Amino acid sequence: MDADLLSAYLEDGRRRGDPPRGSFSGAAGGAACGDLVRLSLAVAEGRIAAATFASEGCAATRAAAAAAAELAEGAAALEAARIGPGEIEAALGGLSAQGRHAAALAADALHRALSAAAGSGARLAAPPEAGERVLVAMSGGVDSAVAALLERERGAEVVAVTLKLWSDERTDGARACCSPQAVIGARALAHDLGLPHLTLDLEPLFRSSVVDSFVRGYEEGRTPNPCVLCNGSVRLDAMVALADRLGAERLATGHYARIADDGEGPLLAGAADAAKDQSYMLAAVRPATLRRLRFPLAGLTKREVRAIAARAGLPVATRAESQDLCFLAGEGKRAFLARHARRGGEPGEIVDSSGAVLGRHPGYRHFTVGQRRGLGIAAGEPRYVLRTEPGSNRVVVGARAELARRTVRLRDAVLYRPAARVRAVRLRYRSAPLAARLAGPGLNGAGRYERCEVALAEPAFGVAPGQTACLLDGDLVVGHATIAA
Repeated sequence: MDADLLSAYLEDGRRRGDPPRGSFSGAAGGAACGDLVRLSLAVAEGRIAAATFASEGCAATRAAAAAAAELAEGAAALEAARIGPGEIEAALGGLSAQGRHAAALAADALHRALSAAAGSGARLAAPPEAGERVLVAMSGGVDSAVAALLERERGAEVVAVTLKLWSDERTDGARACCSPQAVIGARALAHDLGLPHLTLDLEPLFRSSVVDSFVRGYEEGRTPNPCVLCNGSVRLDAMVALADRLGAERLATGHYARIADDGEGPLLAGAADAAKDQSYMLAAVRPATLRRLRFPLAGLTKREVRAIAARAGLPVATRAESQDLCFLAGEGKRAFLARHARRGGEPGEIVDSSGAVLGRHPGYRHFTVGQRRGLGIAAGEPRYVLRTEPGSNRVVVGARAELARRTVRLRDAVLYRPAARVRAVRLRYRSAPLAARLAGPGLNGAGRYERCEVALAEPAFGVAPGQTACLLDGDLVVGHATIAA
C-alpha cells in the first residue's frame, strides 16, 4: 500500500458526508467484519454528478470508500459500472491481502448504489453515437458468459446485467443463478471481460409474482411452473425496460432457443441442441418482447459453448449447471413448502379411484399427478397419483392406464396465432411434443381465452394441473396455456 496515497484519502473529506438530494445509496459490510461502507450517487444525464461516502472500520476501509467515491464522481454511469476492487486498489497504490477486503466492500457498496439507480426508472445512458449497444443477461454461468463474448465479438458494445431475485440464508447461493453470491460472481466475470456491470434487484416482485404463486399452487393441489411465469412476466420484460434506459437496442441472453419470423412477426422456435432447448420455459414471453431479444447460443450445442469458453480462458468453462428453481437451491421443495405454505401438509388418506383407503400420506402438497415413488403403500401392481383433493385432504391413486388422457382441459390460454395453427403440444418441460388440435368456444384468432381444450392424437400420461401447455406448430411456439384440473 502507498502510505502517502492512503494518508491523502484519509485526510480528504470532500466527499465524506450525507447523501446528496435525490441520490441512490448502497451499503456493504456490517457486524460480521466490523467494517461498513456507504456510497451515495447523484445521477444526472447519464453521469455521476456527485458521490459521497460514509465509512466505519479500519484505515483501509475508510480510504477505499473515499477512493471509490472519487473514481465514480464525474464518470459516465456505464464507466462507473466498470469499477471493481482492482480499480479501487490501484487508486490506493496497492493493498495488502487483508486490505483487499476493504476494496471489495467499497466496490460492493458502489454497485449497490448503481443497482438502486438501475431499478429507479432513471435514464442512465443515451444511445451510442455509432454502432449497437446490447444489454446481456449474465448469471455468472458459462452460457451467459459465452453469450456476452459472442455479442462483443460481433462488434456490439456490451453491458452486462445480473438479476437479484432471491436472498435467503437457507438457499445455496452457489447453485442459484440469482442469489447475492451469483451477483458478485457475475460482476467479477463481467469485469474480467472488460464489461460494465449492473444489478437489477427484482426480489420483491419475484416474491409476490412467482414464489407466492408457486406456494399457492401447491396449497391448491396443483403443480405450478414458476420458471415459465418468471420468464414471461418478471425477468425479461424488466431487463428490456432497463435496456431502454441504457440506450441499448437489444437484450441478449444465454438461453437455448431461436427466434423465427413466420411472416407475421417473431415466434420462439427450438434450439439446435434439442437436449438443451428452452423454448418451453420461454413460451410465455410476449412477441413484443421477442422483438427485442437475441439468443446468441441458438445454433450451438452445450459442448460447443463450453469449448468457446475454454478457448477464451473463461473460468466458468467447466462450471456445473445452476438449478432452475433458484429459490429451492440447497433446500428442496418439501422443506421450502414446510416453511412457507399454510396448508397441504397435514396427513390424510391415500385412496383408489373407488374410494377404498390404501394408506396414509404426509400432506397432499408433496404429490403430483403421475408420481409413483414415495406413496408408501403395498399393492400388487404399481400405483400412480391420479389427482390430489385438497378439500378432502386425499391423494387418489390408480393403475397407469387410469392416467391416460386424450383430451386436456386448458385455462388462461394465450394464442399468438389462430387456433388452427396448433398442431402439437408439449405438456411438460423435456417431454416430447404430441400431435394435437385446439378446440373451444370463441377461438377466433390470436388472443387470450379463458377456457379451451386440446385433443391429443395419442394418450398422454401424468398430465399435471398447473403445468404449462406449450402450443406448437412444428417447432414454432404459437401459444401457451395452463393445464386445468
